[in-house]
Amino acid sequence: MFRSYRIGSVLGIPIKLDVTFLLILPIFAWLIAGQVVELAVVLEVVLGTDLDVAALEGTGWIWVLGSLAALGLFASVLLHELGHSVVALRYGVPIESITLWLLGGVAQLTDTPEEWHQELAIAVAGPAVSVAIGVGSYGLLLATPDALEPLRFVLAYLAVMNVVLAAFNMLPGFPLDGGRVLRALLARNRPYEVATAQAARVGQLFAFVLGLFGLFTINVFMIAIALFVYIAAAGEARQTALEAAVGGVRVADVMTPREALVTVDPDATVRELLERMFVHRHTGFPVTDSTGVVGFVTLEDVRSVPPVERDARLVRDVMRRSPTTIHASEDAIGALLSLQRDGYGRLLVTDDRGDVVGLVTRSDLARALSIGMVRGRVEDLEPAPGVDEGRLPERTHRW
Repeated sequence: MFRSYRIGSVLGIPIKLDVTFLLILPIFAWLIAGQVVELAVVLEVVLGTDLDVAALEGTGWIWVLGSLAALGLFASVLLHELGHSVVALRYGVPIESITLWLLGGVAQLTDTPEEWHQELAIAVAGPAVSVAIGVGSYGLLLATPDALEPLRFVLAYLAVMNVVLAAFNMLPGFPLDGGRVLRALLARNRPYEVATAQAARVGQLFAFVLGLFGLFTINVFMIAIALFVYIAAAGEARQTALEAAVGGVRVADVMTPREALVTVDPDATVRELLERMFVHRHTGFPVTDSTGVVGFVTLEDVRSVPPVERDARLVRDVMRRSPTTIHASEDAIGALLSLQRDGYGRLLVTDDRGDVVGLVTRSDLARALSIGMVRGRVEDLEPAPGVDEGRLPERTHRW
């Protein structure tokens, strides 16, 4: 997804709109408005009710209908995601946010459920809400007088589309809801990472078939969904495999401890810093003075300093004064995610008192991941001296 904007919160869960949603919403409204009469015929066949909207064709009302139907559909998607979220919260799984975007909605869970039946309940909750909205919309349709034909059209549209939404999401295309149901059932009698890999393969096969169907029917939206499912299935399977490989490895196990760190003085010149980098074969150093660590400096920080100024410019002039830190007890995957968000390539490691106890780099984590993938799951490692085991970091999973 692209940049998103928070528009409020429900049950303490931030609700966001992705910029792609702002683009797709008017397109949806335009598509519905342009096919009001045709859609009314389909809805009559499916629901067995009379919808007389032909008189609205060619008037401004069709744009009202298109806009209301599109807004109602995305409101239904939001409620679908809230269904997942409410059940997840019941099981103690925090929700980072719900985002509406190009292909619908995403509820971002910050951790995975502990038991397979919990994931099953969370996965089923969304489609169950969609079916309930569809049934409710149909009930309101029957109770709405014929004089309010525009409202009846919108209710009929929402009744059908919510059931379609529920049915589509229950297809076994991991990471769609049906794919998560499949993973939950597979996880009853096999390791979680194996269940994820198997569900992901089914999801990718589903995406391939869906993409072919989209190509034959020239349906760009279906092709986009197929690509999303294929990429998301592969990505989640890869993340689960990495978590399994280094599940017991903490930052304290892979970091360079403070006593082994090469540091630089804030009053050193940029030229002296570059010489130090050349001698020690490092491109980044913690900056320390008598009070402790006061910053961090890398080759990128001094790259823009002209050669004629390198004797005059000091490390304190170019260093990063508030480098990102991570607790020594956090696990390797959490550190890797922090590095990806930070983009700096290095994290200072702290203990419970906030004191710097080491440094972890992207290379340290890459080695740990490579060894872990070959060695298999690492468990029951002894805690590093003086480091509290603490709480493992939470990770984001999209629904």
